[in-house]
Amino acid sequence: MDTEEFWVFGYGSLMWNPGFEIEDSQPARLHGFRRSLCVRSWVHRGTPEEPGLVLGLDRGGSCRGMAFRVAPQRWHAVLDYLRERELVTHVYKERTLPVTLAGGVRKPALAYVIDRAHHQYAGALTVEDAAATVSTARGKSGPNAEYVANTLAHLREMGIRDHWLEEVGRSVERLMNGG
Repeated sequence: MDTEEFWVFGYGSLMWNPGFEIEDSQPARLHGFRRSLCVRSWVHRGTPEEPGLVLGLDRGGSCRGMAFRVAPQRWHAVLDYLRERELVTHVYKERTLPVTLAGGVRKPALAYVIDRAHHQYAGALTVEDAAATVSTARGKSGPNAEYVANTLAHLREMGIRDHWLEEVGRSVERLMNGG
C-alpha cells in the first residue's frame, strides 16, 4: 500500500454507497478483472436451496468503476469497515491493484476480487444461465432481479456501460414477463 495515499476501488454498490468518508473520488479502470455476477448469494439475494447471484471482480478484461481516496487519519477505520463489509464469508480476496484514474494517472488501490476456489464462486456463467438464476432467486434483502436492475440503474447514472450485465438484465425482464 502506498504510504502517501490510500485508494479504494469500487465496482458495484461500493461505487454509489461507499459507507465511509472520502477525500476524493474519480472514475477509474482496473485492468485484468471484470465485473461479473459470479458470487452465489445464500442470504441477501437467495437461499441455500435457491442461491442468487451478486457481483464479484473476476479475472479477465477490465472494469470501469470508482476510486476513492481516503484521508491518512481514516485509513485504519476504513480498512476495518471494508473488511467487515466485504470479507464476511471470505469469498473475496483483498488485493492492492493498480487502477487508472482520469487523465491516465495510475494509483495502487485496495480492491476485493473473487476467490475462485471458494464454494460461493459460480464461475463464468452465460447470459442465459445468469438470467435464469436471477429471475427466480430471492433473499432477505429482496429479489435478485431487483439487485441487478438497481445495479444497472446506478451504472447508467454514472455513465458506465456493462454490456454483459445489461444483456443479463434484458434477459431477466423477458423471463419475468413470460417471454
